[in-house]
Amino acid sequence: MNIHEYQAKELLKSYGVRIQEGIVASTPQAAVEAARQLSAETGTKWFVVKAQIHAGGRGKGGGVKLAKNLDQVLDLSTQILGMQLVTPQTGPEGKKVHKVLIAQDVYYPGESQPKEYYMSILLDRGTSKPVIIASTEGGMDIEEVAHNNPGAIIREYIDPRVGLQQYQARKVAFQLGLEGEAFKEMVKFIFALYKAYNNSDASMFEINPVLKTSDNKILAVDAKVNLDDNALYRQKALAEMRDTNEESPLEVEASESGLNYVKLDGNVACMVNGAGLAMATMDIIKLSGGSPANFLDVGGGANAQTVEAGFRILLKDPNVKAILVNIFGGIVRCDRVANGIVEAYKKIGNIQVPIIVRLQGTNAEEGAKVIAESGLQVIPAIVLKDAAARVTEVLAKVK
Repeated sequence: MNIHEYQAKELLKSYGVRIQEGIVASTPQAAVEAARQLSAETGTKWFVVKAQIHAGGRGKGGGVKLAKNLDQVLDLSTQILGMQLVTPQTGPEGKKVHKVLIAQDVYYPGESQPKEYYMSILLDRGTSKPVIIASTEGGMDIEEVAHNNPGAIIREYIDPRVGLQQYQARKVAFQLGLEGEAFKEMVKFIFALYKAYNNSDASMFEINPVLKTSDNKILAVDAKVNLDDNALYRQKALAEMRDTNEESPLEVEASESGLNYVKLDGNVACMVNGAGLAMATMDIIKLSGGSPANFLDVGGGANAQTVEAGFRILLKDPNVKAILVNIFGGIVRCDRVANGIVEAYKKIGNIQVPIIVRLQGTNAEEGAKVIAESGLQVIPAIVLKDAAARVTEVLAKVK
């Protein structure tokens, strides 16, 4: 689960990370009041108006602006709020801005060259360890830095059994070229950042940039946080930070029905049980000449209700030209899924999209019989090769 920058900064601050202070606002008038309050609390005279969406590259899309007075705060927040912000991470459709963060100006007057760094902590699945990734090339796309100057990337792996050690934090700070008070501040920053990452069950904390001010303070100017969905059951307060405005409506609907759904840009929808089978099914769709329209896992306990909910979600995608149902009956019985398909088909009614059904495993024959005797326009398949052939045939007819 992603959270907004302002939420990520609040989380960081609660663990002792120094941040660029700011106040979130949903209207231009509230933005002006936020700026007044921020000025009184921090003494800042200039303000950064930052669009709050779940995507990076906001500055490149015009979603981050500097205001030098309250009138400019009003004008800029009016421009940004409600805009469809397009960044390299949103795709061409962009995302609508519902909130702005009014942040203090942390680049002190007369400070011609403040130093910016990059830092993140994430799970390296290859080593099953958290890793600190840092660079002196802050404020830039880290992917470009890694491609053009791989020597500028610092990596420090953390043994989860013992946690971050003092020598490791000092090593990272030293490799960043820091010394004196700034060195000590960076070590504190790294420890606080790791504590926030570890205690919040996050899969990633990214701070870009980390700023060293002229008086050697180290603070987070931006923050991007991704929380592990599988741990949200024990992170109730963090789970409440979810903003469904930032998610696909179909994905929100799927989660409310207990389905794992990710929308893609293809033309063949798939409904499966199990992530591994889903990946294999998407490969089959590609090999058949189609393109996956989604990832939809109905889980091991699929029943009539979940199957019906899955069909309703798949059919709401206007790009879908065919649906491939690929179920392996391990925990779930195939006849149970077949009955769910028949009930869903009848309840929804007037389904114009061809449906290909492959059932294998427990009670597969009984499931096939249920489908055959239903009288529905459902195309059966036995093995994956057959399913791929049926997809190819269907796509040839609809093109």
